[in-house]
Amino acid sequence: MIFQGRRIILFAIICACVISPVMAGTKYMSGSPQLSAYISGTNEFSPGSDATLSLVIENSGLNEFKFIDSGIVDREDLPNTAKLLKVSLSAGNTPIIIKSDPQMVGDLKGGSTVTSTYNIKILSDAPSGTYNLPVNIEYTYLQFAEQYGVDAIKYYYKTSNTSVLLPIRIKPLISVDVLSAEPEHLNVGTEGYLNLKIKNTGFEDGKKAVVRIIRNQNSPIIPTDSSVYIGDFASGSTIDCRYKVSVAKDAERSTYPVDVAVVYENKDGDTVTSRTDTVGIPVGGKIDFDVISSPVTMNPGVKQVITVTYKNTGDTAVYSAQGRISAVDPFTSNDDIAYLGDMKPGESVTASYEVSVNRDATIKEYGLDSEIRYRDALDNTYISDTMKVRVNIVERSGIAAILSNPVILSVIVAAIIGIVYIVYKLRRKGS
Repeated sequence: MIFQGRRIILFAIICACVISPVMAGTKYMSGSPQLSAYISGTNEFSPGSDATLSLVIENSGLNEFKFIDSGIVDREDLPNTAKLLKVSLSAGNTPIIIKSDPQMVGDLKGGSTVTSTYNIKILSDAPSGTYNLPVNIEYTYLQFAEQYGVDAIKYYYKTSNTSVLLPIRIKPLISVDVLSAEPEHLNVGTEGYLNLKIKNTGFEDGKKAVVRIIRNQNSPIIPTDSSVYIGDFASGSTIDCRYKVSVAKDAERSTYPVDVAVVYENKDGDTVTSRTDTVGIPVGGKIDFDVISSPVTMNPGVKQVITVTYKNTGDTAVYSAQGRISAVDPFTSNDDIAYLGDMKPGESVTASYEVSVNRDATIKEYGLDSEIRYRDALDNTYISDTMKVRVNIVERSGIAAILSNPVILSVIVAAIIGIVYIVYKLRRKGS
Protein backbone atom coordinates (compact mmCIF):
# COMPACT_ATOMS: atom_id res chain seq x y z
CA MET A 1 0.00 0.00 0.00
CA ILE A 2 2.85 2.43 0.83
CA PHE A 3 4.59 1.74 -2.48
CA GLN A 4 1.38 2.31 -4.42
CA GLY A 5 0.85 5.68 -2.64
CA ARG A 6 4.33 6.85 -3.62
CA ARG A 7 3.66 5.98 -7.26
CA ILE A 8 0.51 8.11 -7.20
CA ILE A 9 2.39 11.17 -5.79
CA LEU A 10 5.18 10.84 -8.38
CA PHE A 11 2.65 10.60 -11.17
CA ALA A 12 0.92 13.75 -9.95
CA ILE A 13 4.20 15.68 -9.92
CA ILE A 14 5.03 14.62 -13.50
CA CYS A 15 1.58 15.63 -14.69
CA ALA A 16 1.92 19.03 -13.02
CA CYS A 17 5.22 19.65 -14.79
CA VAL A 18 3.76 18.74 -18.13
CA ILE A 19 0.55 20.70 -17.73
CA SER A 20 2.10 23.93 -16.08
CA PRO A 21 2.72 26.62 -18.73
CA VAL A 22 6.16 28.16 -19.27
CA MET A 23 6.42 31.74 -17.82
CA ALA A 24 6.29 34.37 -20.63
CA GLY A 25 8.61 37.42 -20.91
CA THR A 26 7.71 41.01 -21.87
CA LYS A 27 9.34 43.13 -24.55
CA TYR A 28 8.59 46.78 -25.44
CA MET A 29 9.24 47.66 -29.06
CA SER A 30 9.09 51.51 -28.70
CA GLY A 31 8.88 54.28 -26.13
CA SER A 32 11.10 56.91 -24.52
CA PRO A 33 10.98 59.48 -21.70
CA GLN A 34 9.09 62.72 -22.32
CA LEU A 35 10.28 65.24 -19.74
CA SER A 36 8.88 68.62 -18.82
CA ALA A 37 9.33 71.01 -15.88
CA TYR A 38 7.27 73.58 -14.03
CA ILE A 39 7.47 75.63 -10.85
CA SER A 40 5.54 74.47 -7.82
CA GLY A 41 4.05 77.40 -5.90
CA THR A 42 4.51 81.06 -6.69
CA ASN A 43 6.73 82.27 -9.48
CA GLU A 44 6.43 85.94 -8.47
CA PHE A 45 9.24 87.52 -6.48
CA SER A 46 10.34 90.94 -5.23
CA PRO A 47 13.61 92.71 -6.06
CA GLY A 48 16.30 92.14 -3.44
CA SER A 49 14.62 89.05 -2.02
CA ASP A 50 16.00 85.58 -1.35
CA ALA A 51 13.71 82.72 -2.37
CA THR A 52 13.50 78.96 -2.64
CA LEU A 53 12.35 77.71 -6.04
CA SER A 54 10.62 74.32 -6.14
CA LEU A 55 11.06 72.72 -9.56
CA VAL A 56 8.87 69.75 -10.52
CA ILE A 57 10.18 67.38 -13.24
CA GLU A 58 7.46 65.28 -14.91
CA ASN A 59 7.95 62.22 -17.14
CA SER A 60 4.97 61.69 -19.44
CA GLY A 61 6.70 59.13 -21.70
CA LEU A 62 4.73 55.99 -22.76
CA ASN A 63 5.65 52.48 -23.88
CA GLU A 64 3.64 52.03 -27.09
CA PHE A 65 4.14 48.37 -28.19
CA LYS A 66 4.36 45.46 -25.80
CA PHE A 67 5.09 41.79 -26.73
CA ILE A 68 4.70 38.83 -24.45
CA ASP A 69 6.40 35.60 -25.40
CA SER A 70 7.76 32.61 -23.56
CA GLY A 71 11.16 33.04 -25.19
CA ILE A 72 11.66 36.68 -24.14
CA VAL A 73 13.85 37.59 -21.21
CA ASP A 74 12.33 40.45 -19.12
CA ARG A 75 14.15 43.80 -19.32
CA GLU A 76 15.22 45.38 -16.03
CA ASP A 77 14.67 48.93 -17.36
CA LEU A 78 11.72 50.27 -19.34
CA PRO A 79 12.29 52.45 -22.40
CA ASN A 80 10.27 55.33 -20.91
CA THR A 81 12.28 55.50 -17.67
CA ALA A 82 14.67 58.48 -17.39
CA LYS A 83 17.73 57.24 -15.53
CA LEU A 84 20.48 59.18 -13.74
CA LEU A 85 18.45 62.37 -13.98
CA LYS A 86 20.50 65.57 -13.60
CA VAL A 87 18.70 68.93 -13.40
CA SER A 88 20.58 72.23 -13.88
CA LEU A 89 19.00 75.63 -13.30
CA SER A 90 20.80 78.66 -14.73
CA ALA A 91 20.17 82.41 -14.64
CA GLY A 92 20.60 83.11 -18.33
CA ASN A 93 20.13 86.82 -19.03
CA THR A 94 17.87 87.38 -16.03
CA PRO A 95 18.66 89.64 -13.00
CA ILE A 96 18.70 86.54 -10.80
CA ILE A 97 21.53 84.71 -9.04
CA ILE A 98 21.28 80.92 -8.77
CA LYS A 99 22.91 79.84 -5.51
CA SER A 100 22.37 76.06 -5.87
CA ASP A 101 24.43 73.60 -7.90
CA PRO A 102 22.94 71.13 -10.42
CA GLN A 103 21.11 68.31 -8.69
CA MET A 104 21.03 64.54 -9.26
CA VAL A 105 17.46 63.32 -8.66
CA GLY A 106 17.81 59.63 -9.56
CA ASP A 107 15.56 57.59 -11.92
CA LEU A 108 12.13 58.81 -12.99
CA LYS A 109 9.60 56.29 -14.33
CA GLY A 110 6.96 57.16 -16.88
CA GLY A 111 3.92 58.87 -15.35
CA SER A 112 5.92 60.03 -12.29
CA THR A 113 7.25 63.36 -10.98
CA VAL A 114 10.18 64.40 -8.83
CA THR A 115 10.86 67.76 -7.11
CA SER A 116 14.16 69.57 -6.70
CA THR A 117 14.68 72.86 -4.87
CA TYR A 118 17.03 75.75 -5.62
CA ASN A 119 18.03 78.84 -3.67
CA ILE A 120 17.90 82.00 -5.73
CA LYS A 121 18.57 85.71 -5.17
CA ILE A 122 16.73 88.51 -6.98
CA LEU A 123 19.01 91.49 -7.58
CA SER A 124 17.92 94.59 -5.69
CA ASP A 125 17.91 96.72 -8.85
CA ALA A 126 16.06 94.14 -10.97
CA PRO A 127 13.55 95.77 -13.34
CA SER A 128 10.02 94.47 -13.09
CA GLY A 129 8.77 92.07 -15.75
CA THR A 130 8.66 88.42 -16.77
CA TYR A 131 11.88 86.49 -17.32
CA ASN A 132 12.64 82.93 -18.44
CA LEU A 133 15.00 80.78 -16.44
CA PRO A 134 16.69 78.07 -18.54
CA VAL A 135 16.48 74.52 -17.15
CA ASN A 136 18.59 71.71 -18.63
CA ILE A 137 17.58 68.10 -17.90
CA GLU A 138 20.17 65.46 -18.70
CA TYR A 139 19.23 61.78 -18.51
CA THR A 140 19.90 58.26 -19.83
CA TYR A 141 17.29 55.79 -21.10
CA LEU A 142 17.10 52.27 -22.57
CA GLN A 143 17.12 52.69 -26.34
CA PHE A 144 16.85 48.95 -27.09
CA ALA A 145 17.97 45.55 -25.81
CA GLU A 146 19.40 42.66 -27.80
CA GLN A 147 18.71 39.13 -26.59
CA TYR A 148 21.10 36.24 -27.11
CA GLY A 149 19.46 32.83 -26.81
CA VAL A 150 17.13 32.31 -23.93
CA ASP A 151 19.35 33.43 -21.06
CA ALA A 152 21.41 36.48 -22.17
CA ILE A 153 20.53 40.06 -23.05
CA LYS A 154 22.56 43.17 -23.90
CA TYR A 155 21.29 46.71 -23.12
CA TYR A 156 21.92 49.75 -25.30
CA TYR A 157 21.46 53.09 -23.47
CA LYS A 158 21.32 56.59 -24.89
CA THR A 159 22.04 59.93 -23.19
CA SER A 160 19.75 62.82 -24.01
CA ASN A 161 19.06 66.43 -22.95
CA THR A 162 15.87 68.40 -22.62
CA SER A 163 15.78 72.19 -22.22
CA VAL A 164 12.86 74.02 -20.63
CA LEU A 165 12.25 77.74 -20.03
CA LEU A 166 10.57 78.60 -16.72
CA PRO A 167 8.75 81.96 -16.54
CA ILE A 168 9.62 84.09 -13.48
CA ARG A 169 7.85 87.37 -12.73
CA ILE A 170 9.58 90.16 -10.79
CA LYS A 171 7.12 92.50 -9.15
CA PRO A 172 7.59 96.27 -9.39
CA LEU A 173 8.55 97.68 -6.00
CA ILE A 174 9.93 100.81 -4.47
CA SER A 175 13.62 100.33 -3.75
CA VAL A 176 15.16 102.54 -1.06
CA ASP A 177 18.64 103.96 -1.54
CA VAL A 178 19.93 106.31 1.19
CA LEU A 179 22.12 108.82 -0.62
CA SER A 180 23.31 110.65 2.50
CA ALA A 181 22.83 110.56 6.27
CA GLU A 182 23.82 113.64 8.27
CA PRO A 183 23.61 113.63 12.08
CA GLU A 184 22.84 116.86 13.90
CA HIS A 185 23.85 117.32 17.58
CA LEU A 186 23.98 113.54 17.93
CA ASN A 187 26.13 112.47 20.89
CA VAL A 188 26.26 109.59 23.31
CA GLY A 189 23.52 109.88 25.93
CA THR A 190 21.67 112.76 24.22
CA GLU A 191 18.98 113.44 21.67
CA GLY A 192 19.64 114.84 18.22
CA TYR A 193 18.42 114.90 14.65
CA LEU A 194 19.09 112.65 11.68
CA ASN A 195 18.79 114.12 8.17
CA LEU A 196 18.39 111.59 5.34
CA LYS A 197 18.34 112.02 1.57
CA ILE A 198 16.50 109.03 0.05
CA LYS A 199 16.01 108.00 -3.58
CA ASN A 200 13.46 105.60 -5.06
CA THR A 201 15.65 103.43 -7.29
CA GLY A 202 12.87 100.91 -7.90
CA PHE A 203 10.35 100.73 -10.75
CA GLU A 204 7.21 101.36 -8.72
CA ASP A 205 5.44 104.67 -8.09
CA GLY A 206 4.21 104.66 -4.51
CA LYS A 207 1.23 106.55 -3.13
CA LYS A 208 0.58 107.66 0.45
CA ALA A 209 4.19 106.79 1.19
CA VAL A 210 5.69 106.92 4.69
CA VAL A 211 9.46 106.74 5.18
CA ARG A 212 10.32 104.92 8.42
CA ILE A 213 13.58 104.53 10.30
CA ILE A 214 13.90 101.34 12.35
CA ARG A 215 16.31 100.45 15.12
CA ASN A 216 18.84 97.95 13.81
CA GLN A 217 18.83 95.07 16.33
CA ASN A 218 20.82 96.30 19.36
CA SER A 219 22.06 99.53 17.84
CA PRO A 220 22.27 102.33 20.47
CA ILE A 221 20.53 104.72 18.07
CA ILE A 222 16.85 104.68 19.03
CA PRO A 223 14.26 106.56 16.92
CA THR A 224 12.12 109.05 18.84
CA ASP A 225 10.16 110.18 15.77
CA SER A 226 10.33 107.22 13.40
CA SER A 227 7.96 108.11 10.54
CA VAL A 228 7.78 110.89 7.96
CA TYR A 229 4.82 111.12 5.55
CA ILE A 230 5.92 112.07 2.01
CA GLY A 231 2.80 111.28 -0.09
CA ASP A 232 3.60 110.24 -3.66
CA PHE A 233 7.04 108.72 -4.18
CA ALA A 234 7.67 108.31 -7.89
CA SER A 235 10.33 106.05 -9.37
CA GLY A 236 13.65 107.90 -9.61
CA SER A 237 12.58 110.74 -7.29
CA THR A 238 14.53 111.96 -4.25
CA ILE A 239 13.21 113.26 -0.93
CA ASP A 240 14.68 114.70 2.28
CA CYS A 241 13.55 113.46 5.70
CA ARG A 242 14.38 114.61 9.21
CA TYR A 243 14.05 112.47 12.33
CA LYS A 244 14.58 112.94 16.04
CA VAL A 245 16.64 110.14 17.60
CA SER A 246 18.38 109.40 20.87
CA VAL A 247 21.62 107.59 21.65
CA ALA A 248 21.99 105.19 24.59
CA LYS A 249 24.20 106.27 27.50
CA ASP A 250 26.40 103.16 27.30
CA ALA A 251 27.41 103.76 23.68
CA GLU A 252 30.83 104.90 22.50
CA ARG A 253 31.91 107.38 19.87
CA SER A 254 31.50 105.32 16.70
CA THR A 255 29.29 104.72 13.66
CA TYR A 256 26.09 102.75 14.25
CA PRO A 257 23.48 101.30 11.83
CA VAL A 258 19.92 102.46 11.21
CA ASP A 259 17.42 100.70 8.91
CA VAL A 260 15.27 102.68 6.47
CA ALA A 261 12.11 101.43 4.70
CA VAL A 262 9.11 102.88 2.86
CA VAL A 263 5.51 101.84 3.49
CA TYR A 264 3.28 102.77 0.55
CA GLU A 265 0.23 101.92 -1.50
CA ASN A 266 0.93 100.22 -4.84
CA LYS A 267 -1.04 100.46 -8.07
CA ASP A 268 -3.36 97.65 -6.94
CA GLY A 269 -4.27 99.52 -3.77
CA ASP A 270 -2.33 97.13 -1.52
CA THR A 271 -0.12 98.39 1.31
CA VAL A 272 3.45 97.28 0.68
CA THR A 273 6.66 97.66 2.66
CA SER A 274 9.89 98.00 0.71
CA ARG A 275 13.06 96.18 1.58
CA THR A 276 15.18 97.97 4.17
CA ASP A 277 18.37 99.84 3.43
CA THR A 278 20.91 99.99 6.26
CA VAL A 279 22.98 103.15 6.67
CA GLY A 280 25.76 104.01 9.13
CA ILE A 281 25.31 107.05 11.40
CA PRO A 282 28.37 108.66 13.08
CA VAL A 283 27.79 109.44 16.75
CA GLY A 284 29.89 111.89 18.73
CA GLY A 285 31.39 111.10 22.11
CA LYS A 286 29.72 111.60 25.45
CA ILE A 287 29.39 115.15 26.84
CA ASP A 288 31.81 115.20 29.75
CA PHE A 289 33.67 117.57 32.05
CA ASP A 290 36.85 117.49 34.12
CA VAL A 291 38.11 119.54 37.08
CA ILE A 292 41.49 120.83 35.94
CA SER A 293 42.30 123.24 38.82
CA SER A 294 44.86 122.45 41.51
CA PRO A 295 43.76 121.18 44.93
CA VAL A 296 42.46 123.87 47.30
CA THR A 297 44.25 124.46 50.62
CA MET A 298 42.22 125.43 53.72
CA ASN A 299 42.74 125.66 57.48
CA PRO A 300 40.39 124.33 60.12
CA GLY A 301 37.84 126.82 61.41
CA VAL A 302 37.95 129.25 58.47
CA LYS A 303 35.51 130.47 55.84
CA GLN A 304 37.08 130.83 52.43
CA VAL A 305 36.15 131.46 48.80
CA ILE A 306 37.57 128.61 46.72
CA THR A 307 37.87 128.53 42.93
CA VAL A 308 37.28 125.47 40.75
CA THR A 309 38.10 125.34 37.03
CA TYR A 310 35.98 123.06 34.82
CA LYS A 311 36.83 121.98 31.27
CA ASN A 312 34.38 120.72 28.63
CA THR A 313 36.11 117.54 27.43
CA GLY A 314 33.18 116.39 25.28
CA ASP A 315 32.61 116.70 21.54
CA THR A 316 29.89 119.33 21.54
CA ALA A 317 28.96 122.63 23.15
CA VAL A 318 26.72 122.94 26.21
CA TYR A 319 24.52 125.86 27.14
CA SER A 320 23.51 127.66 30.37
CA ALA A 321 25.79 125.47 32.44
CA GLN A 322 25.73 125.70 36.23
CA GLY A 323 28.35 124.25 38.55
CA ARG A 324 27.42 122.86 41.96
CA ILE A 325 29.54 121.67 44.86
CA SER A 326 28.28 119.36 47.61
CA ALA A 327 29.57 120.41 51.04
CA VAL A 328 29.54 117.57 53.59
CA ASP A 329 30.98 117.34 57.10
CA PRO A 330 33.37 118.94 58.03
CA PHE A 331 32.47 121.46 55.30
CA THR A 332 29.47 123.78 55.01
CA SER A 333 28.47 126.24 52.32
CA ASN A 334 25.73 128.79 51.80
CA ASP A 335 26.99 129.57 48.29
CA ASP A 336 27.34 126.20 46.50
CA ILE A 337 26.08 127.05 42.98
CA ALA A 338 27.98 129.00 40.32
CA TYR A 339 26.84 130.05 36.84
CA LEU A 340 29.23 128.92 34.10
CA GLY A 341 27.33 129.91 30.95
CA ASP A 342 27.93 128.33 27.54
CA MET A 343 30.95 126.07 27.13
CA LYS A 344 32.36 125.01 23.79
CA PRO A 345 34.34 121.76 23.40
CA GLY A 346 37.74 122.22 25.04
CA GLU A 347 36.71 125.47 26.77
CA SER A 348 37.43 126.05 30.50
CA VAL A 349 35.45 128.14 33.00
CA THR A 350 36.29 128.98 36.63
CA ALA A 351 33.65 128.98 39.36
CA SER A 352 33.84 130.42 42.90
CA TYR A 353 32.24 128.91 46.01
CA GLU A 354 32.24 130.10 49.63
CA VAL A 355 33.10 127.19 51.92
CA SER A 356 33.56 126.90 55.70
CA VAL A 357 35.59 124.27 57.55
CA ASN A 358 34.86 123.12 61.10
CA ARG A 359 37.54 123.84 63.74
CA ASP A 360 37.80 120.14 64.61
CA ALA A 361 38.34 119.03 61.00
CA THR A 362 40.90 116.24 60.56
CA ILE A 363 44.08 117.27 58.84
CA LYS A 364 43.97 115.41 55.52
CA GLU A 365 42.86 115.67 51.87
CA TYR A 366 39.14 115.62 51.15
CA GLY A 367 37.22 115.17 47.92
CA LEU A 368 34.07 117.27 47.51
CA ASP A 369 31.53 116.08 44.95
CA SER A 370 30.80 118.50 42.14
CA GLU A 371 28.58 118.30 39.06
CA ILE A 372 27.40 120.47 36.20
CA ARG A 373 23.81 120.96 35.10
CA TYR A 374 23.56 122.02 31.45
CA ARG A 375 21.33 122.17 28.38
CA ASP A 376 22.08 120.65 24.99
CA ALA A 377 21.36 122.09 21.54
CA LEU A 378 17.76 120.83 21.74
CA ASP A 379 17.26 122.57 25.12
CA ASN A 380 17.14 119.27 27.01
CA THR A 381 18.50 119.43 30.56
CA TYR A 382 21.19 117.01 31.72
CA ILE A 383 23.43 116.56 34.75
CA SER A 384 27.04 115.52 34.29
CA ASP A 385 28.83 112.70 36.04
CA THR A 386 30.13 113.52 39.50
CA MET A 387 33.62 115.04 39.68
CA LYS A 388 35.92 115.42 42.68
CA VAL A 389 37.21 118.77 43.94
CA ARG A 390 40.27 118.07 46.09
CA VAL A 391 40.62 120.12 49.28
CA ASN A 392 43.67 119.84 51.58
CA ILE A 393 43.07 120.71 55.23
CA VAL A 394 46.40 121.77 56.76
CA GLU A 395 47.55 123.15 60.09
CA ARG A 396 47.89 126.92 60.48
CA SER A 397 51.40 128.36 60.42
CA GLY A 398 53.02 131.59 61.63
CA ILE A 399 50.91 134.22 63.40
CA ALA A 400 47.73 132.51 62.26
CA ALA A 401 48.77 129.32 64.09
CA ILE A 402 49.47 131.31 67.26
CA LEU A 403 46.23 133.20 67.14
CA SER A 404 44.27 130.05 66.50
CA ASN A 405 45.75 128.21 69.57
CA PRO A 406 43.52 128.96 72.60
CA VAL A 407 46.24 128.16 75.18
CA ILE A 408 48.81 130.46 73.63
CA LEU A 409 46.11 133.04 73.04
CA SER A 410 45.14 132.85 76.76
CA VAL A 411 48.78 133.34 77.81
CA ILE A 412 49.14 136.31 75.49
CA VAL A 413 45.94 137.85 76.79
CA ALA A 414 47.06 137.28 80.42
CA ALA A 415 50.45 138.84 79.66
CA ILE A 416 48.83 141.85 78.04
CA ILE A 417 46.54 142.27 81.03
CA GLY A 418 49.56 141.98 83.40
CA ILE A 419 51.53 144.56 81.40
CA VAL A 420 48.60 146.92 81.37
CA TYR A 421 48.22 146.50 85.15
CA ILE A 422 51.92 147.15 85.81
CA VAL A 423 51.88 150.25 83.60
CA TYR A 424 48.78 151.45 85.41
CA LYS A 425 50.47 150.97 88.82
CA LEU A 426 53.64 152.75 87.77
CA ARG A 427 51.77 155.72 86.43
CA ARG A 428 49.71 155.96 89.60
CA LYS A 429 52.80 155.77 91.77
CA GLY A 430 54.55 158.42 89.76
CA SER A 431 51.63 160.77 90.07
